[in-house]
Amino acid sequence: MKLKEQINLYIEDALANASIKVENISVSEAGKPEFGDYQFNGIMPLAKTLKRNPREIAAEVVSCIDTSGLITKAEVAGPGFINLWLNDSWMSEAAGRMLADPRVGVEKKPYPIKVVIDYSGPNMAKEMHVGHLRSTIIGDTLSNLLSFLGDEVIRQNHIGDWGTQFGMLIAYLEEIGLETGSKNLKDLEQFYKSAKRRFDEDAAFADKAREYVVKIQSGDPHCLKLWKKFIDISLGHCEEIYDKLDVNLGREDVRAESFYNEKLPEVIKALEEKGHLQVSEGAKCVFLEGEEIPLIVQKGDGGYLYATTDLAALWFRAEALGAKRISYVVDARQAGHFKQVFRVAKESGLVGEDVLLEHIAFGTMMDKGGKPFKTRDGSTVKLVDLLDEAVIRAKEAIKAKEEYSPAELENLARIVGIGAVKYADLSIHRESNYIFDWEKMLSLEGNTSLYQQYAYARIMSIFRKYDGEIGQTIVVGNEIEHRLVLLLLRFSDVLERAAKDAAPHQITSYLYDVTTLFMRFYEQNPILREHVEESVRQSRLALSALTANVIRQGLSILGIGVVERL
Repeated sequence: MKLKEQINLYIEDALANASIKVENISVSEAGKPEFGDYQFNGIMPLAKTLKRNPREIAAEVVSCIDTSGLITKAEVAGPGFINLWLNDSWMSEAAGRMLADPRVGVEKKPYPIKVVIDYSGPNMAKEMHVGHLRSTIIGDTLSNLLSFLGDEVIRQNHIGDWGTQFGMLIAYLEEIGLETGSKNLKDLEQFYKSAKRRFDEDAAFADKAREYVVKIQSGDPHCLKLWKKFIDISLGHCEEIYDKLDVNLGREDVRAESFYNEKLPEVIKALEEKGHLQVSEGAKCVFLEGEEIPLIVQKGDGGYLYATTDLAALWFRAEALGAKRISYVVDARQAGHFKQVFRVAKESGLVGEDVLLEHIAFGTMMDKGGKPFKTRDGSTVKLVDLLDEAVIRAKEAIKAKEEYSPAELENLARIVGIGAVKYADLSIHRESNYIFDWEKMLSLEGNTSLYQQYAYARIMSIFRKYDGEIGQTIVVGNEIEHRLVLLLLRFSDVLERAAKDAAPHQITSYLYDVTTLFMRFYEQNPILREHVEESVRQSRLALSALTANVIRQGLSILGIGVVERL
């Protein structure tokens, strides 16, 4: 059971013993140690209803709080708040159990659900660029988090592999030959530019490209073979990126636009049967109450739109996959689109009312000048180039490089560099735009992954110097140990809240608090010095081990590795 839930139960018992009923019992973390560890502020609304002095009610509740176990002290504060201090002995035992637990005290959900998380979503006609970075990182982190908490997570990579541009691309692939084309496709961006140039300059080629679009859609074996070859090579580019980023997306997670192609007429039929479709200027639309612009699902020429595919995907994910939470990690600029699509899906019955649909929006990555992140010549930054540069810069930032072999240094630079890119993204509120700053993200100071990795490596160095058995007993002996243990015990609560809010930055903020407090603990509480009693040393070693476990597990959820030496 999470720490906050346990404290809530103590308050609930106290309220019952005082014959006082309060709805939505919840305690909050106190801002400063002198105000306690937690605070209950549910008395004020009740006082108005009972027409009683809130401090008198609070005093009654305090007199009924059991202070022999989890809570050691409770005091009335302010106009009717109750400050709570936790028992050091209880915390010591709880920390020991947490240290012995391979899941670091985080229980799996008793009632897990199926969750579909749609993220990354590259276009097979283009190489992945920085615009795909945030969706990929945030989506993978949320998938890791919900999986760790016990939900059955179905990762979905909704790739763009359908549309008029593919007729042009496979016509060009055929023209230059499969063998030559396969080599040229190593630079997908240049391949696309070359094909587009042929399309713009040669009318006969353009006609052939349009003809091939129709043939792909009608299932022509030759065109489908070329198309599948192109998609296979393009997916290989994506897999290279996913491997560099260490994200958990594979071919089995791909659900391309083409997958839903045969289901699109069924979507139109379902909407027609519900009486939700209206024809406007030849197009089939759904008009939503309160919305000026309708959702167009079929053009006058019979063609379908992104909205139609998204409705088909929602239908499939709710009905065939059985998802109860469907999350789209997509740019904030698509908010209006998803708002309409979700409404139509629910109001038409394509998705049940018991299914949570959410657009997990995120902001734009900016340069230091506050403009969208571009190359010096103004073109889009290829993601592979950015990640390679991250590793190069990390190698330069690592001190004492001579201590490592070339292979060790390369591996260390990869963990540090890719971790820095991920953490910089995840450490801000996802809906905010953020400034991409190499110096800041690779700094040993502030809320960075390198700061976390350094703290973990420092703890590992303590264990190497001690070179002995470390026990499982933690004894809270002073104020800073109390605060550090309390923070570690909140780990499960933090993960639960981050999962509910789809907010990875809550995890990074927590980890930063943990490492910052551990550094103070380390400075103020000697561990390996000769004058330290062995029982105290063992407790502080165990507390350091627990801190390391929390850092490692937290970073693992973020998709970031740790290192033994740094």
